[in-house]
Amino acid sequence: MTAVATETAAASSERLRLTEIFLSLQGESNSIGWPTVFVRLTGCPLRCQYCDTAYAFHGGEWWEFDAILAEVAQHGARHVCVTGGEPLAQKRCIALLQKLCDAGYEVSLETSGAIDIGPVDPRVSRVLDIKTPDSREAHRNLWSNLPLLTARDQIKFVICSREDYEWSKGIVAEHGLTQICDVLFSPSFTQVKPSDLADWIVADRLQVRFQLQLHKILWNDEPGR
Repeated sequence: MTAVATETAAASSERLRLTEIFLSLQGESNSIGWPTVFVRLTGCPLRCQYCDTAYAFHGGEWWEFDAILAEVAQHGARHVCVTGGEPLAQKRCIALLQKLCDAGYEVSLETSGAIDIGPVDPRVSRVLDIKTPDSREAHRNLWSNLPLLTARDQIKFVICSREDYEWSKGIVAEHGLTQICDVLFSPSFTQVKPSDLADWIVADRLQVRFQLQLHKILWNDEPGR
């Protein structure tokens, strides 16, 4: 390989396809409410029936890592969330997460749980979205991810029905998830009344955290917010 070809290959290994980078408030997870820079990667192998970021499935633009870090820095926030789509579908996401941690940010990763989280930098808070039956993608859950979770991580269930709730409650008990990290239950927007999910959790004395998606309340799911 020539020097020029080597340099070109190195450059291509330091870039990702992005849909958007923007500053907003974190709308969910343990860092809800904090000003956060969102780095939304393009592409996702899943098709959850409630997906609110289908616009990130295709398109996007290639960004060099240095340009991503410069854009993140100009927003002046301490928290950075790498999301998608499914960010781990792009293998070079692992390197970006490490660079963000090295730069001193509080970094979180929103992932579907369908791809191995083992290579992710341990300084990252991994928000693992376990897919319920009514998501229509429960068969994609990679259960070998669960033993890899630590107290820094979080597990999220999006509840679409009472049946989803009962299934999720069973998974929490079967795997002892509340002994590993925080477990979050969210109602699927327009499918489950928030008050119903709250009542189910309280009635069962379930040791999970109820959450609403703050960005939907504030901005009605507007992209880039």
